[in-house]
Amino acid sequence: MQNKNEMRLDFPAIPENEGFARMVISAFLVPLNPTIEEMADVKTAVSEAVTNAIVHGYAHAQGTVRLHAICREDGLVVVDVSDRGCGIADIDRARQPFYTTAEGEERSGMGFTVMESFMDRVEVQSAVGHGTTVRLAKQLNVREDSFARRA
Repeated sequence: MQNKNEMRLDFPAIPENEGFARMVISAFLVPLNPTIEEMADVKTAVSEAVTNAIVHGYAHAQGTVRLHAICREDGLVVVDVSDRGCGIADIDRARQPFYTTAEGEERSGMGFTVMESFMDRVEVQSAVGHGTTVRLAKQLNVREDSFARRA
């Protein structure tokens, strides 16, 4: 299936940019004409992935988060959220509910669980000392008026 649109955005790993990432992915999805629920699902999952990159990947240190999204003609949306932070030593353990590396902070350890509940597929690639990429995929129900708006 052919890609219909693609975007890539790098931004500083600061908490204020979590909301920015939500708005960017929303604007990117608009031509697909998603339902409110589909839009909310993707925004929530992206928000969790970006927050994980900022809080756990960089532990509030300086760094960059990359948001890369592709939408295909069939409505499949794939979003990669990447950082060059500390990486994840044990991905299986990190994906368990209530596990967190942010001890002493008010963190629930539910980031991956939330992502998995809203997306069709969540893949994690990570290397200690080199960073993490979380790939989120969701099949949207494409309607006839999707991609109808052109610049």
